[in-house]
Amino acid sequence: MAAAAGRPWARVCQDTIGKGKAGTKIQCLKAAADALKEGKSVFIDRCNLEREQRSDFVKLGCTVQADVHAVFLDLPAKVCISRSVSRTSHEGNVQGGMAAMVVNRMLKNKQAPLLTEGFSRITFCTDDDDIKKAVDMYSALGPSHSLASGVFGQKSKGPVQTGIMKFLKKADTSSVNKSSGTMVTSSERKTGQQNTTLKQENLEAGGACSMQVEKKLDNLKEKEEQSKERVSSDTSLCTLAFPSISTADFQFDLEKASEVIVDAATDFVQKHDNVRLVLVDLSQKSRILSLVKDKAAKKSFDSSRFFTFVGDITQLHSKGGLQCNVIANAANWRLKPGGGGVNAAIFNAAGEALQHATKECADTLRPGNSVAVPVPSTSPLHQQEGVTHVIHVLGPNMNPMRPDCLKNDYTKGCKVLHEAYNSLFENFATIAQSYTGKQNDETSSRKSASGVISPNDSKTKREGSDDSERTKKCKLLPSILTSSQHHERRGTNTLSYHDNSMGSSDAPNQAREEDNKKNAAVTNKTWGSWAQSLYEVAMHPEKYKNADSILEISDEFVVLKDLYPKAKRHVLVISRTDGLDSLADVKKAHLPLLRSLHSAGLKWAHKFLEEDASLKFRLGYHSVPSMRQLHLHVISQDFNSPSLKNKKHWNSFTSAFFLDSVDVMDEVDQHGSATINPDEKLLAMELRCHRCRSAHPNIPKLKSHIAACKSPFPSHLLKKDKLLSASTMRAGCS
Repeated sequence: MAAAAGRPWARVCQDTIGKGKAGTKIQCLKAAADALKEGKSVFIDRCNLEREQRSDFVKLGCTVQADVHAVFLDLPAKVCISRSVSRTSHEGNVQGGMAAMVVNRMLKNKQAPLLTEGFSRITFCTDDDDIKKAVDMYSALGPSHSLASGVFGQKSKGPVQTGIMKFLKKADTSSVNKSSGTMVTSSERKTGQQNTTLKQENLEAGGACSMQVEKKLDNLKEKEEQSKERVSSDTSLCTLAFPSISTADFQFDLEKASEVIVDAATDFVQKHDNVRLVLVDLSQKSRILSLVKDKAAKKSFDSSRFFTFVGDITQLHSKGGLQCNVIANAANWRLKPGGGGVNAAIFNAAGEALQHATKECADTLRPGNSVAVPVPSTSPLHQQEGVTHVIHVLGPNMNPMRPDCLKNDYTKGCKVLHEAYNSLFENFATIAQSYTGKQNDETSSRKSASGVISPNDSKTKREGSDDSERTKKCKLLPSILTSSQHHERRGTNTLSYHDNSMGSSDAPNQAREEDNKKNAAVTNKTWGSWAQSLYEVAMHPEKYKNADSILEISDEFVVLKDLYPKAKRHVLVISRTDGLDSLADVKKAHLPLLRSLHSAGLKWAHKFLEEDASLKFRLGYHSVPSMRQLHLHVISQDFNSPSLKNKKHWNSFTSAFFLDSVDVMDEVDQHGSATINPDEKLLAMELRCHRCRSAHPNIPKLKSHIAACKSPFPSHLLKKDKLLSASTMRAGCS
């Protein structure tokens, strides 16, 4: 499977693992573990329909820090039986009449996989097309590629399987009775005749219940045809479902609101090629849907990437067949459950987990703003609908009975509503980066020509997976994915860190060993496909040399504008040395490179200070970067940017998580590696001003305080020129 793509695969099949004969689960586990140690990706081919059966394989994948995927062949029972009965030369000799009974027994115990079991990705295949897509997707994977996490392809459960299972129960009882009766009363029937008769009985019984099944299938197909163009199962597009903001309880004019929606949405989808927007309302007679649909029809853009949909926004997948990764909530300013409409529905559907997650991100919200909240995997909204994020958004109010009423000031109201949708879509764009797109030279060339570099340029679009022959087995196929290059490089780095701690006294040795363990944990980080963007720019800057985002290219580094800057001035100095994903990979031999990156950062800070002497800069690294390839941040300390939205953004630059470049160089020089702070609790700390350390409840209030705060910076930043200003730069030059 997929040898041409460069990723080495090992197939572990219980039917043949015992020297060509059926083996045991223990043998499969050992074979899988051995293959993973060799740096191969593993394809488990056995009957893992029950959670208990597959749990050991999931644990194995988690133990070696490999992604664990499930490809679930959720085909109709009738199809599974007919194929298994008619197949020949099966590796495990499960065919003919025996196969029908085996499949029947298996399906009764079937348990669909869940993310909470430990899978990072679950793909449901409900027909042959899905299976072909799955095969193509995994076949296209290269050694450094990865797939987005989440649940893909799952469709709502209809009455079909229930009807089939009733048939199976009857067929199974009938078959066993007849077979046993014949064996007792007559010895004339041969084994082959028994199998043939049982096969015919099962097929005939299947046909007897087909009328009701086909009728229900026809009804489902008719509904699907009505929205075939719009409700696509193409999971390469990250999808946002959103309600009309401010037009219900806030009584915003529908005509004006529809104009804002269409303008903001069409502009967004034209700028982003890996996203899909869906405006949702409960009623078929919804006026806002009609208005938006009519106005959107006059625009020239791909209508399959922005359309309207009638349904419950909390049940779009299970009831409407529409897979949405992200949904928007028309929230209240307190970000609390209650009231009515969409806000109450989403909080009810998501459970208390969403309330707690929201509280960690923000306490209040101002009109025109939004906040993205990851939906915990324990939430029913995540498990049943596949929703990974809820974006709370607050629009303008025209209802005098609600806070901040604008009293029919639609000049300001339309401005605020436009800001709300822009904020919503911008948050969604950030989330969409974590979903898989397709990497090809044509896309890279197109982005370069337009002067824009996007993290999506380095994504690889891969949908579906698995050998079509596997459809005959009706098995769950978890694929434990890893990269041989990844493990080879990681192992080397971990050992070198340990060696660097040798030769000093016991106490420093123990301290360095603890640091080495932390570094090793970071070194084993698995990079998602979207996180490869900086690596692509560093390795192939010639593809992007005409882009406005590229500021400088040298043999050692590339200087790039941060696409989502967290301050007025924010650039990245990216190392071009292959194998340096982060500080955890840095050794003493890389010290000259660190100095080169630092010098480049100083040069650009000086340039920015010449343009605006009021700015101050820090140069440093994130302990655990979100994107692959060692890069130095050069960031002004005003933090005045709409892209700075949450605690994680803020604390990643103002806590011990951010390591000053001068400290990193000193530590690498003295100890051979840098002491990093990978504790992600640092990112969840309360919001405190980076100057006076006062606490603030949310980002808007923090930003308001920062703009007016005149307190001096902490003393530790005033040492060793960690804080760069116009005066320090002049002093350095003199």
